[in-house]
Order: sequence, then structure tokens, then C-alpha cells
Amino acid sequence: MQAWICDEPTGPDALTWKDIPTPEPTKGHVRVAIKAASLNFPDLLIVQGKYQMKPNPPFVPGAEFAGVVEAVGEGVTHLKPGMSVAGFAGLGGFGTHTVAPAALLMPLPPAFSFEDGAAFLCTYGTSYHGLMDRAALKAGETVLVLGAAGGVGTAAIQIAKAAGAKVIAAASSDEKCALCKELGADATINYSTGNLRDELKVLTEGKGPDVIYDPVGGDLAEQAFRSIAWRGRYLVIGFAQGEIPAIPLNLPLLKGASIMGVFWGEFAKREPQNNAACLMQLAAWYMEGKIKPVVEQKMPMSQLKEAFTLMGSRKVRGKLVLTND
Repeated sequence: MQAWICDEPTGPDALTWKDIPTPEPTKGHVRVAIKAASLNFPDLLIVQGKYQMKPNPPFVPGAEFAGVVEAVGEGVTHLKPGMSVAGFAGLGGFGTHTVAPAALLMPLPPAFSFEDGAAFLCTYGTSYHGLMDRAALKAGETVLVLGAAGGVGTAAIQIAKAAGAKVIAAASSDEKCALCKELGADATINYSTGNLRDELKVLTEGKGPDVIYDPVGGDLAEQAFRSIAWRGRYLVIGFAQGEIPAIPLNLPLLKGASIMGVFWGEFAKREPQNNAACLMQLAAWYMEGKIKPVVEQKMPMSQLKEAFTLMGSRKVRGKLVLTND
């Protein structure tokens, strides 16, 4: 097999495409021939050595992938060779094959393309866990989605709309805002040119959003939190802007608001049955046409370094997917 190897986590330039032995699955594991893999922001942080999980090199990055089961290890009964699956294993996706725990793989329904499968679990799992589980979003409530044109942002728009909420999508350009409207957002804010707090006040008639979904962090966080509704729920998804914000704790006190961490990967490990129920609902919504990953660009697996450059520029709308021919 072939894979991108990280010998030193100093950034994408240190990655090398190498021939390595094709592994055999051990007990409880499955070997998958990878057809597609998607980029998530943590993938970039991992190869830069900046993520909370710091694997020992050498390792193959790539958390999220889809492909075909080639072989199964002892004790695996629900997956068979030839089945199409999607996986979120944390590592191993940027190559031609990977071995992953069977428990981290989801069988793909026949209508699921490999590209959609590779762009599904992390973004939609995170967004569903955040909005529906942590924030207990109700129909008729208002959700503010920051970084709304990115992978988790586009998923959050679709899930909030499927749940019957009003969505205000905030993004950094008019082009990104236009995409959010296409996905069903009720209103948009370009926070590069407009005042976030002023526009939220108008759009919510002074009430503020009930739920704030924030994968961006940085200087937007406090601005958004100061606009939150009474009993609002602020979802900490990530820090794409690079800076981890420090929100004054008097703000949640004054608004009776909650700050909620959203770590879908850990939720999936600690609460596998609850996670399985979430994924079943998401798969049903996909089959009903209510949600569908936004795949802005497809590139061959050999162009991983160029894909990382695009992701780092924050110009990608939706997800960027790499494919093996």
C-alpha cells in the first residue's frame, strides 16, 4: 500500500508519500481500501503538532475516510468484505488502505457516494451532537452559526433547519454567505464588512440567538456571546481562527447562559449507543434529502499538500475531499 507519512509533526511540508507494507487486521479491526478521504481542521493541527492528540511519529494522518472492506479481524461479525463503509478513526485516512477498529466504521447505505461518506461523520456527528444533544435545540429557536460556510458550519445549517430552527449564518465573505443562503439559512451576516452585534440585534429583534455554534473562536467569540439570548447555549466547537478566546464569566451570569464544550470524538467513544442513535438519525435525514455534505473540491490523494494549503487559507467552502482512483 501507499500512504502519506508524517515523520516529524512540523507541518504539511514534512509529509512524504511512501510504499509501506499492507497491514492485516487484528482482533476487532477491519482493513479498508480507501476510496475517498476528507480534510478536517484537526488534521492540519495534528501534522503541525498543535492538536490535543499528539501521535508518536511516524504516523499516517487523515481522520475521516470512506471505502470498501477488504478483510476483517477476529470477532468482527457486522462487517463483511465488499461492504462500503465510512470511518472516523483519528488517523490513517490519507493513503490507499487503513486498518481501523470496526466499532468506528459505519456501513454506508447504497445511495451514499464515497465522497459524501468521507465528508459525513465528523462534521455531521459534531454538529448533531452539539445542536441536538448538548444544546437540546427546539423547533422555532434561533441558531447563530459562525464560520458557517466551512465543513461543520454547512452541516450545522442543514441540521438546524431539519430540526425546525431559524438559522442566522455568519461568514467572512459575500460568496460564502450566498452559499449559506443556498443551504437554507434564513439570514446571513458578513462579519468582514458588517458589525456582528448590530446585525444580530436587528435580525433577532433585540432578543439574541438562543444557540451559538462557534467553530471559529478568536475575537468573534466575545462579540457573539454578548448578543446571546436569555438562557442561551454557547457551543464551543473549535478555534479555526487560531486564538482560544477568554470570555469574561460575568457574561454567562448576566444572561443565565451556558457555555458547552462539544467534543464529538470523545462522545462517540464514551457513549457509543447514544452516538449510534445520532448517526441513525443523520443517515435517515440524508436518505430523505434533508442533509448532504457540501464538497467544494475533489483532488487526487497525491495532492494532499496542496489541499492543506487551501484549507489553511480558509478559502474552502464546505469540505475538501481527496480520492484514490
